[in-house]
Amino acid sequence: MSAIIGIRDQDSGVGGQEQLDGALKLRYGTNPHQVPAKVFMANGSKLPLEVLNGGPGYINLLDALNAWQLVRELRRVVGLPAAASFKHVSPAGAAIGEPLSEQLQRVYFVRADELSPLATAYARARGADRVSSYGDWAALSDTVDEPTARLLRREVSDGVIAPAYEPEALELLKQKRQGRYTILRIDPAYQPPPTERREVFGVTFEQQRNTYLPEVLPRDAAIAQLVLKYTQSNSVCLVKDGQTVGVGAGQQSRIACTRLACDKADVWYLRQHPSVLEARWPTDRVERDNAIEEHVRAMPLEAKRAWLNTLRGVTLGSDAFFPFRDSVDRAAESGVSYIVQPGGAMREEEIQQACQEHGITMRITGVRLFHH
Repeated sequence: MSAIIGIRDQDSGVGGQEQLDGALKLRYGTNPHQVPAKVFMANGSKLPLEVLNGGPGYINLLDALNAWQLVRELRRVVGLPAAASFKHVSPAGAAIGEPLSEQLQRVYFVRADELSPLATAYARARGADRVSSYGDWAALSDTVDEPTARLLRREVSDGVIAPAYEPEALELLKQKRQGRYTILRIDPAYQPPPTERREVFGVTFEQQRNTYLPEVLPRDAAIAQLVLKYTQSNSVCLVKDGQTVGVGAGQQSRIACTRLACDKADVWYLRQHPSVLEARWPTDRVERDNAIEEHVRAMPLEAKRAWLNTLRGVTLGSDAFFPFRDSVDRAAESGVSYIVQPGGAMREEEIQQACQEHGITMRITGVRLFHH
């Protein structure tokens, strides 16, 4: 069995990024003109993460730390390897390592014989919305094995965070982006303090960390809640068979979140249309993804609707209540059969009535999941 490279190993392999007095110096902050920039522990302790290759930026680390929390909690709640594909501090996709059907293998351009459970989780997470995942930050709940590294190596990705790496996997990833691919390992035993702080305009905010974990929910509903917990609000996400299929993040209205998430789910399902599976696409992965996206969006409306009418069994999660029934009506068009949301709307009876009309089961949790 291969040795595992974990947080306590001595060979750091840091790719030229300074780590002095417990602080990690960054190239710049949110934007290139915001210098100097660094990350450090306010209590003076050692950072719980280590740079094995490359050099993370400010936004990279925001993605990495949010994505790591998501996959760690997915692993804990569902009990399977988990992966997330993050862009701009929200997941483009998240999934657990459920085996892929032959059809989804074709849609995601992978083969069963090249996938481990962890690689399958990332194939699902990346496959949810491949255009949005372009240049993503990947988070993996388990030790990165060679199949997962090979999958990551061929995608356009900025970096990865995981608790450990098999030596062969680490060497493969170090070759990515002419040796500049950022590889982080995080101490899986690290637990943050119960309160968290941030500073805005010189004003310090403090609150209790959001430690909520879903209980006694169907699996896809639990996944939806965990994804929402780490998605910029307002947010809605759609989940099917252990993976997100559409995420609508950072919108000002609930219906805009729902439309965005459902539109992405529609594209995900339309990518499984026979006209896509039977076509010949460019060999370049980026050109292929863009060509497929253009193809499904240009399909005749009647053909789209006929195919989408066969989509069933989708779970929708919302980080806050639905103020109107319009989100339920839109969700029904994308195969949603189960909704999980906190409840509390003035028009709750109207929302319930819409669910009954569409044959949708709704679960009220009483827990809002805003994330900012």
